[in-house]
Amino acid sequence: MEQNKKQETSMENIVSLAKRRGFIYPGSDVYGGLSGTWDYGPLGVALKRNIMQLWWKMFVEDRDDMHGVDAAILMNQKVWQASGHVDTFTDPLVEDLETKQRYRADHLLKDAGIVVDGLSLDDMTRVIKEQGIKSPNGNELSEVRTFNMMFKTTVGPVANDESISYLRPETAQGIFTNYKNVVDTFYPDLPFGLAQQGKAFRNEISPRDFIFRSREFEQMEIEYFVDPATWEESFEHWRQQVWAWTKALGLSDEHVHELEVAENDRAHYSKRTIDFEYDFPIGREELLGLAYRTDFDLNNIQRASGKNMEYTVKGTNTKFVPHVIEPSFGVERSVMAVLSSAYREDEVNGETRIYLALPAHLAPVRYAVSPLVRNKPELVAKAREVYDVLKKKYGAVMWDDNGNIGKRYRRQDEIGTPYCVVIDFDTLETDGLVSVRDRDTTEQRRLEVEEL
Repeated sequence: MEQNKKQETSMENIVSLAKRRGFIYPGSDVYGGLSGTWDYGPLGVALKRNIMQLWWKMFVEDRDDMHGVDAAILMNQKVWQASGHVDTFTDPLVEDLETKQRYRADHLLKDAGIVVDGLSLDDMTRVIKEQGIKSPNGNELSEVRTFNMMFKTTVGPVANDESISYLRPETAQGIFTNYKNVVDTFYPDLPFGLAQQGKAFRNEISPRDFIFRSREFEQMEIEYFVDPATWEESFEHWRQQVWAWTKALGLSDEHVHELEVAENDRAHYSKRTIDFEYDFPIGREELLGLAYRTDFDLNNIQRASGKNMEYTVKGTNTKFVPHVIEPSFGVERSVMAVLSSAYREDEVNGETRIYLALPAHLAPVRYAVSPLVRNKPELVAKAREVYDVLKKKYGAVMWDDNGNIGKRYRRQDEIGTPYCVVIDFDTLETDGLVSVRDRDTTEQRRLEVEEL
């Protein structure tokens, strides 16, 4: 039944719920919006932070071989020259010859049912002409050309070649540029990892599919430095850690898929890559990636900066540039997967009910506390007492006395609150217990407040 539910869940349902209940709004909405940007409302911020805090706990705080860093968004342009981003960080662009609107050529081909893996720009142009593929407006398209996705800017009062910088398109390079700092300061044993969470920016030609592909987003990335002789062991370790992560998000194994990326489709720096894909409402798409980057990045830094990136194995004279395993997680894609996985519709008392079956540790609100009615001061006072106790312990607790109890339940169901706690007349006059309603089953139990 869960499989059928997932197939029936549409992106429109997710987007509508996200806006209606204060998870995610279109960016700059009051001014007509800005394509490819999204704002997180009160519940969206809480959900996103819960996901990011869970990641940090699993992969940094709970491990002895991991260190956190937080690099600047703006970096010396040499970082992006050495990494190859200035020359190769591109997408295939095609233009509507009438409207001059621009689109991702690979997206148009994919939408037409054409496999684009391995196609060159000339191949794409040829296929578009042969298949008669038009723009979304039905117009002829230009030849396919490259478009660099980095946001370019200048640092300081004078705009010249030396002042050029970029909004970082990934968080990884900030980790690599701090590798030597951490080694010199902490001298950790190999293997060890550096982890970072933060904003990244890509000037997407055609952002689409809600928060799946946007121009401003957040990443959670790890660069795990290893002896090249043991990279396969470390790669397998992180493959298993990825599966532990998807389980922690509440994602069903049957909807997560490993795609071993073929050599001709891998990034130029990668010797092995696995894309972990998820069955989103928009189809099976990449959720996160795991790559073996070899010593590509540190060698580039060593060559471009003149600084030695070798690691000296403790107690020996053995020196080498470490190789890197990179698990790369997108925050927005994790949020979208969690919302998609949790979306449910069922029937309660003859009415359709929408609810989010969010794991309790991710839910923006853990408990909602209510007096049965709001016009009885003694009920309100006792409910406030219970609310204060739970608020102090859990933080993510909501006071809700708006509307009748049925409407409150529906509202809390839609935002994924696992438990609704109601103080009624029996609480005051009979048993001193509170009524606790379970979101998923709608069943109610009578419990002592301490049992919560």
